Amino acid sequence: MELQDLENDWINNYPKPLIIAGPCSAESETQMLETARRIKESGADVPVFRAGIWKPRTKPNGFEGVGVLGLNWLKKVKEEYGFKTATEVANANHVFAALEADVDILWIGARSTVNPFTVQEIAVALRGTEKTVLVKNPVNPDLALWIGAMERLLGQGITNIGAIHRGFSSYQKTKYRNIPNWQIAIDFKNQFPNIPMIVDPSHICGNRTGLASVAQEALNVGYHGAMIETHCTPDEAWSDAAQQITPEILAELIANLQTRNADDAEYEDKLGQHRTLISDIDFQLIQLLADRMKISEKIGTVKKENNIAIFQPDRWKVITEYAAMKADETGMSKDFIEKVFKAIHEESIEVQNSVMINK
Repeated sequence: MELQDLENDWINNYPKPLIIAGPCSAESETQMLETARRIKESGADVPVFRAGIWKPRTKPNGFEGVGVLGLNWLKKVKEEYGFKTATEVANANHVFAALEADVDILWIGARSTVNPFTVQEIAVALRGTEKTVLVKNPVNPDLALWIGAMERLLGQGITNIGAIHRGFSSYQKTKYRNIPNWQIAIDFKNQFPNIPMIVDPSHICGNRTGLASVAQEALNVGYHGAMIETHCTPDEAWSDAAQQITPEILAELIANLQTRNADDAEYEDKLGQHRTLISDIDFQLIQLLADRMKISEKIGTVKKENNIAIFQPDRWKVITEYAAMKADETGMSKDFIEKVFKAIHEESIEVQNSVMINK
């Protein structure tokens, strides 16, 4: 069997959008039950409660989860409030413990997906399970690794599979904690339309501000749902406090999400994909232009220190020649490319002028 052949009927057991919510980390029994109770009382349509039991941290000596003890709290959440439960597993021992605790959905984290040895260990431990297993995209933008992780699961007879898009790491500082890079996720979705895809706006944003817009963008391009970190007292959370929200805010966020009309699904899916990709590219363009202007500022400082004129005719000649060459290579209008470069060059001169005047 190939990934393309999976039916993934498991997703039909949940509403659309499927919302998976709960704290980044299980901290105490009180915290878990309080969060679950308030999600239930808020009226939010949340069928699955999540919590991190083991937390892989970037640096040592940080909070790395309560361990197996937290699985008992997840069981109480299920028993008292009727949620299905979900947690991350990062090795065979995690798998065995989670299965023994009857966790309904297990996911493989981004740091694990990037390592085929780790994924294989997890897959072997899960061999033949009927539980649902979700795979987060690897931290780096590598579609083959993401697909390969699912193929390893399938190789062990695991057929209830889904994907989680949590964004990709970048050395650049942007408004996102992890850049969405929608193109990679949409390429995956187009290649495997039968594999349900969930967005993780909490890890994409790294803060509470953009959660709703990222979740909506994902639904616009046909995602099946969202995993949203929710905590009874988010500001006091032991991990990732800035990106967690209260159950009441979660309920409001879900109520404002718009799902597509099934009759217009194909049209909206294609249109939504194109618009999302344009937004993604626009964001990258703005970020690149901001980086370019920072370099222009440094150039202005060097010119001021050496008493050099800002405008350099020879440099402008090089720019226009380069613009003409790129127009030929890309098939775009030479006039359009020149207009773009002219606008960038003019802004660069303004930035350098500002340096000359103010520094």
